[in-house]
Amino acid sequence: MSGLQRRLAPILVGLLLSACSSASSIQDIQPGERPDLETDEAGLWMRMDRVEADLRNSGQVVEDPALQAYLEGIVCRLALEYCQDVRVYVVRTPGFNASMAPNGMMVVWTGLLLRCENEAQLAHVLAHELAHYVQRHSLKHWRDLRDTSSGMAFFQLATAMTGLGLIGDLATLGALGGVMSYSREYERQADRIGMAMIQRAGYSGAEATGVWDYLIREKEAADDGGSLFFATHPPTEERRDTLAALAQVLKGGRVGRADFIGLTARHRMDWLRDELQRRDYARIEVLMAHLADSGVDPAGVHFLRGEMYRLRDEEGDAARAITAYHAALKTRKAPSETYRSLGLVLWSIERPQEAQAAFRQYLRHRPRADDRAMVEDYINQLN
Repeated sequence: MSGLQRRLAPILVGLLLSACSSASSIQDIQPGERPDLETDEAGLWMRMDRVEADLRNSGQVVEDPALQAYLEGIVCRLALEYCQDVRVYVVRTPGFNASMAPNGMMVVWTGLLLRCENEAQLAHVLAHELAHYVQRHSLKHWRDLRDTSSGMAFFQLATAMTGLGLIGDLATLGALGGVMSYSREYERQADRIGMAMIQRAGYSGAEATGVWDYLIREKEAADDGGSLFFATHPPTEERRDTLAALAQVLKGGRVGRADFIGLTARHRMDWLRDELQRRDYARIEVLMAHLADSGVDPAGVHFLRGEMYRLRDEEGDAARAITAYHAALKTRKAPSETYRSLGLVLWSIERPQEAQAAFRQYLRHRPRADDRAMVEDYINQLN
């Protein structure tokens, strides 16, 4: 158990023991409001303030003033009078997720930014989370669970949450915000209020279904429901169709593709490498196909698609990797590592002359490469 998880364990147990009022009596949070010091909600806020301080010093927060200002601008257009109560943190973590803690801390994963095609799609996800925050759904759901579960069952749920191993500490933060899956009632409320925020901010309502369609494809490909966002916000055809119906009243509206793509472009390769490190190949394959279809950074996407096949190394993946590497090289903007990876795959399928040529091209493009001696050794072995 990590340090952050150890800190959250007594929080969860403490909240179990101190929760006292029913969810039905909880009103929407007001701008600038902080809970009464004598309440369980105040205890939760205080502890989440400490978690937020840990997050700021974790080294996982993306330091990009332009991107930070851009996201804060989106949140303020959506939240209006709540703008000053929300702090946005972009964290370098693979996977689709965003969450809001009850104290106003919003966590946006880089994996979410990779999967959105434009500003409007991102705004739909953030509006949904803001709606959960305004409606105090985390606290309501926490008390719902307390009131409907036996003490031991709820204790087991609370302690299990501290050990979530999905993607480390931030997974635990997300679980704390949602306490597993929200009820259908809360999700419908968040959809409705989030769509009202979208309308008020002037975004395209139609983009919501694009996000949900993508989530369904990724979930079906992985066939395990292992994503934290899927656990707390089940992506179903019913939810997609509900959003589509809500969006029909919104004609036109801002999409914001150019700004969104431009501000995330400098990070995309690093964030995609983070996704590859998870080795969740079913989801990565859907993500790569999604990016390729959207025309984002074709050289980088083809290269990393090749890397995915090379690392997965299932039947037929060598041929798929070679095709992807060649597609990257045709763009004339492929990373120089493309040649090295191509050489490794060609070597693995016993095409030594082509592998040698690929390695030589790598050294020609990167004459001062840190791994030059190793690649020269590869060439000598192939002789």
